[in-house]
Amino acid sequence: MKKYVVALDQGTTSSRAIAFDREGLPAGSCNIEFKQHFPKPGWVEHNPDDIYKSQMEALRVMMIKEGIEAEEIDSIGITNQRETVVVWDRETGKPIYNAIVWQCRRTASIIEELNTGGYADEIRRKTGLVPDAYFSGSKIKWILDNVNGAREKAEEGKLAAGTIDTWLIYRMSEGRVHATDASNASRTMLFNIIEGRWDEELCKILGIPIGMLPEVVSSSGRLFDFELDGIKIPVSGIAGDQQASLFGQTCFNPGDVKNTYGTGCFMLMNTGKQPVYSKGGLLTTVAWMIDGKIEYALEGSVFNAGSVIQWIRDNLGLIKTSAESAELAQSVEDTGNVYFVPAFSGLGTPYWDMYARGTITGLTRGTTKAQFVRAALESLAYRSNDVLKVMEEDSGMKVSTLRVDGGASANEFLMQFQSDISCVEIARPRVSETTALGAAFLAGIATGFWKSREEITRTLKAECTYECHMESGIRGKFLEGWARAVRASRTAGSI
Repeated sequence: MKKYVVALDQGTTSSRAIAFDREGLPAGSCNIEFKQHFPKPGWVEHNPDDIYKSQMEALRVMMIKEGIEAEEIDSIGITNQRETVVVWDRETGKPIYNAIVWQCRRTASIIEELNTGGYADEIRRKTGLVPDAYFSGSKIKWILDNVNGAREKAEEGKLAAGTIDTWLIYRMSEGRVHATDASNASRTMLFNIIEGRWDEELCKILGIPIGMLPEVVSSSGRLFDFELDGIKIPVSGIAGDQQASLFGQTCFNPGDVKNTYGTGCFMLMNTGKQPVYSKGGLLTTVAWMIDGKIEYALEGSVFNAGSVIQWIRDNLGLIKTSAESAELAQSVEDTGNVYFVPAFSGLGTPYWDMYARGTITGLTRGTTKAQFVRAALESLAYRSNDVLKVMEEDSGMKVSTLRVDGGASANEFLMQFQSDISCVEIARPRVSETTALGAAFLAGIATGFWKSREEITRTLKAECTYECHMESGIRGKFLEGWARAVRASRTAGSI
């Protein structure tokens, strides 16, 4: 009897394996952190072998800890940090350079060349993306341009490239399968989301041989069998982490919105079978492809969210645990007019300012640690609100409920402040790991473990909700202060 679907959730700072039962509840999990590399200011890298080894270790430890046998696993779903990219040698299977992480800003000059070259409109029309160092295409180009002999090998067909899902699939299939799903492909700045294929012209513009790129497959469907303890388990679900979360939150109808508070903060709105193009800096992206049919989403990206809490804990030493941040924030009535803009890696939606920098405004001699921590937490809600308001305007749909997940969604103070500053209901499900759950749902639907979307919708229940209590006049005053702080952040980046 197959009892579980396992999700491999490969994130920015750790690799996780979670087994879900038929009720969509976690039956066991394991999280393994791996090393981050910062070779220069603004550069972020991972060792691809560390990624794979930590993911396999998480799977193995989870099974041992919970007593789960391979024959009890129905299928495996993969979800991943998206724009992070690996290039490897087809003959040896070895990466030719570290994985360049989605947060990395080293390719800003390449993006400037695309903009000055007049390619921005074409990229947006074909891919739904705005040119930015965030996306995978410029990272592949950088590797080909800067690793000795890489471009020659690529042109000879000797190199392969892919996002982290592709790298895991390649390793798990022992080199037999070079594939990605449409949701991950749509984050590369190389994929035509209307035609559902790699775009030859965009590949030429960036100097990337199209043969390096993986086959694009459906997000739900049997791809290959992964052999574990002599048992062949189908890998049948793939989605980038934010699209997986959208599926895990059962946002199946146009207008459904979720926000994930992870290392970054990512808000997606299901827009159905037709792409909606934004005038306010949102991205148009593939939500998922099932049975060859693409569904679309609008997305807003906040580059630093949970990483802000890590920063005040690890770099500043203001708190010892993440949970302590809520206690400190609630110990004071307000921030004393202190605002913190967490633009460590520039500002994403709706500003798309690669050069903005983290800024603190309103400090006085009387500012306390608690006020500073509160300002840091509030920044996550302010940045999410920036995205939500543009999303409502561009879609023409008023959002009444924002579904939330991710680590920081457990922060009671943050969730209440988000409801207050955005004037929406916040709904948090009983299963907080909806990214992994979405990957599991995609895998399990392909094998019949779950029969339909309607069945999985019934499994997901809200754990708690938060209602708006802030007066509109106070909200307006806070938002004016935030707008001034953002302007200061963008000015700071030009100094």
